[in-house]
Amino acid sequence: MVAPSEPGRLSVVLVATRNPLNIGAAARAMSNFGFSSLRVVNPYDSAFREARSAVGAAELLANAEEHTTLAAAVGDCSLVVGTTAVRHRHLRHPVRRLEEGARLIRRRLATGSVALLFGSEKFGLSNDDLSHCHWLMRIPTREENISMNLGQAVAVCLYELIRDPKPPRAAEKSMLAPAAEVERITEVLTQALRESGFLDRRVVGDSEQRVRRLVRRLRLPQEDAIMWLGIFRQIVWKFRHPEFSAPPEE
Repeated sequence: MVAPSEPGRLSVVLVATRNPLNIGAAARAMSNFGFSSLRVVNPYDSAFREARSAVGAAELLANAEEHTTLAAAVGDCSLVVGTTAVRHRHLRHPVRRLEEGARLIRRRLATGSVALLFGSEKFGLSNDDLSHCHWLMRIPTREENISMNLGQAVAVCLYELIRDPKPPRAAEKSMLAPAAEVERITEVLTQALRESGFLDRRVVGDSEQRVRRLVRRLRLPQEDAIMWLGIFRQIVWKFRHPEFSAPPEE
């Protein structure tokens, strides 16, 4: 089971939610299972804080963080997990069943912050949203009726997180870089690839998403992130100033 100090490290992130009642239901489920960090990205209705479905969770809903970009919403998290019903989409991420995914999230919560993403009721998470994720998780529903109500999906996932039938495994020793730092590395690496002409030779419409997914698969430790960022910045600088041997000292 998740230790009492660890639920605060998990943030439920609702992306482009259309129905305020579903946001309220998600808040209620979070309160039921002891989670308190709710983040909302571009909700369809700005009046979601008044949702009557947030029974017993009015304070949690009132304190929900509202963001205009997903990158900002997950910036402080070292693990970002998206949820999906899969269907017939071609996904470029590992997809884990709920029980396996919950086990991995519990391990990470022992040392760092985790964002658990849920997409809009109509479309789910977009490909751009998914590019911010390290991996995906699915609830094993029956094929004939694969999708779930948003509030119910949040409740099922959070219940699985607090239900631990097996002894906890040792926590990961090294802390991974937070998403904001990984995104900075992604941006500078993309600049380096553009300056070098690499992206000109491999013209694809989703190149930025591909680079973002690649960087996240590296699972960069926090202590290595600054070094990688410095390396890529130096490469970009060298491409732009080939006449100089080294950048001026700061």
